[in-house]
Amino acid sequence: MQDVNLKLCKQSYRTKEAYKSLRTNIEFCGDDVHVISITSCTPSEGKSSVAMGLAMAFSEARKRTLLVDADLRKSVLVSRYRTGAVHMGLVHYLVGQQNVEDILCKTDARNLYIAFSGPVPPNPSELMGCDRFKSFLEIARHNFDIVVVDTPPLGSVIDAAVVATQCDGTVLVIEDNAISYRFAQNVKDQLARSGCRILGAVLNKVDMSAKGQYGHYGKYYGKYYGKYYGNYGEDAATKDIAQEQAKKLKPKDVPKQAKITKAEIKKPGRVRIPSTIDDEIEVIDINKDNNTGKNED
Repeated sequence: MQDVNLKLCKQSYRTKEAYKSLRTNIEFCGDDVHVISITSCTPSEGKSSVAMGLAMAFSEARKRTLLVDADLRKSVLVSRYRTGAVHMGLVHYLVGQQNVEDILCKTDARNLYIAFSGPVPPNPSELMGCDRFKSFLEIARHNFDIVVVDTPPLGSVIDAAVVATQCDGTVLVIEDNAISYRFAQNVKDQLARSGCRILGAVLNKVDMSAKGQYGHYGKYYGKYYGKYYGNYGEDAATKDIAQEQAKKLKPKDVPKQAKITKAEIKKPGRVRIPSTIDDEIEVIDINKDNNTGKNED
């Protein structure tokens, strides 16, 4: 088994929560879903990033996870995430040159293993449909809790449909405002014809800014739910900064409050309390006799 280190970018809180939600939704699909394929309609929709993020989410949940790079035509996982030499890949096993344990890579992320694609073969579709790939998935199914298979875009090549027939379910990644409804429907129908179980779709690359399609709803829920629950993970940093600034304030920087003199207390009527709230309260003169209207000695 090979050892590699991953070049992982730090994810924002919102991104982490999105992958955790995706992981939870897949777990709700049933306990029989162990091998999941990820595909898209066209290239550059972010399916490889979703596959890596989903695998990381499962590994963080203490599940022994294997990420399989089955995009034999144009893999991006090696160049994007790997640091260090990877000598053996999935292609070496499919052509009968190596065993399964020789092509697996143990990463520096806990519970996460990766099988990279290897060199580009001349017949990727035939290799994906051969018996050795079926045996590879069966071995992975018995040795790992979750197997995530990154496949080529189904709208370009048929490899994803071939792989999907050997998986427990498929997730379709769709880029926001880039794919037409008819095109996405055709890709979905292609998956259905292959007999694969479609677990759902992931809408990727959504503009969450105020000018985006979903920006209004993000501001609405952030305004009304944020005051009760706060922005988890974000308010803590802001609070720490405020506390550090408060410690640096000198006594002369603190505004002085007005003092109430004894003469003002003896006067009946209304006085202003030195507070940040501009409310007025009535001060009762205890020296005044309410029955006679005269002051006692």
